[in-house]
Amino acid sequence: MLNTQGSINEFIPLFDFEKETKRWQQVYKIVNEPKPDIIPTRREAVWKKNKSTLWYHPAKEKKYKIPLFFVYSLLNKSYILDIGEGSSVIGGLTQLGYDVYLLDWGSPGYEDSNLSIDNYVIDYLAVAVKRAIRHSGIQEISLVGYCLGGTLAAILASITDLPIKNLVLSTIPIDFSIGIVPNKWLEALQNGHLNFDRFADVYGVIPADIMYAMFRGLSPIYISPMVNLVTRAYDKDYVEKWRRMDKWTKDATPFSGTAFKQLINDFYKENKLIKGELMIGDKRVDLSNINCPLFALSTSRDTLVLEPQSLPIMDLVSSKDKTYQVVEAGHVSLALTGMFSIFADKWLSSRSEEIQPVFT
Repeated sequence: MLNTQGSINEFIPLFDFEKETKRWQQVYKIVNEPKPDIIPTRREAVWKKNKSTLWYHPAKEKKYKIPLFFVYSLLNKSYILDIGEGSSVIGGLTQLGYDVYLLDWGSPGYEDSNLSIDNYVIDYLAVAVKRAIRHSGIQEISLVGYCLGGTLAAILASITDLPIKNLVLSTIPIDFSIGIVPNKWLEALQNGHLNFDRFADVYGVIPADIMYAMFRGLSPIYISPMVNLVTRAYDKDYVEKWRRMDKWTKDATPFSGTAFKQLINDFYKENKLIKGELMIGDKRVDLSNINCPLFALSTSRDTLVLEPQSLPIMDLVSSKDKTYQVVEAGHVSLALTGMFSIFADKWLSSRSEEIQPVFT
């Protein structure tokens, strides 16, 4: 007689109730234990404005003359770039011999409801870059932008006469006609059937919990980590990184209502940046004004900024020295694993004026 039960068990393993109970107990423990402390790479504050702080992270042993200036997104907190020893982008680059500056935008309060993207670019970012150049004592600087911070970095580079030696842009949205926003939403925005102005005016500053809910609803990066945790709950190294990422994803930042309206209308609705129609202050943002060496990086598993959103930057700039690379990573994992520092260093090392050792 055919033993069908045995044949089935070869393909469908028996459920190990005791093992699975322990697994879920471990997951419950991890999810409910206190959030980890994020210890930054050695740093000092060199400039402050309103809620924003410019941090200086000195190289462990300085190898390159040209310092790096990091710009992160306004939509999330910047400590994802310095998430802990062994995973830190900032820490990795200081270990490799770079002086690093990081602009922490801070969290706007209700009194900041009128802050616009113009303000962030002109009154914060440009001034902070000037301060970093003066603090470094070096006449040039490499500007490094991540996510929407890369968009802001590109905007600044196109309208400023600041001495930007190199421009590094990672996972940046340039073409806002595509992306994770549902097509029906984009169509409704473009034909005027969907308008967020009243929503932004009512709040003044969009609360952090609403910003978190919006991102959670649009991107699987807020769902897939939980699935991964269930399968790797006993991997100590993975769990430690998971806890840091879990803290960061839930630690959302508020967003100025004025900047929110500008982002929705000028970028998503009108797509002015790629059309060359965006005005910042009294200057038109023309990305062809960018002629410094450019390194643009996209990730193959990005669910927040799709590669077609970033790729147009290569045709829009005038840079002769420009490199585009796609790496096997996700939008957040590129930073969370510290991999970005490796890719950035590989390109920057030959463009950052290596300091020659002095022999006595």
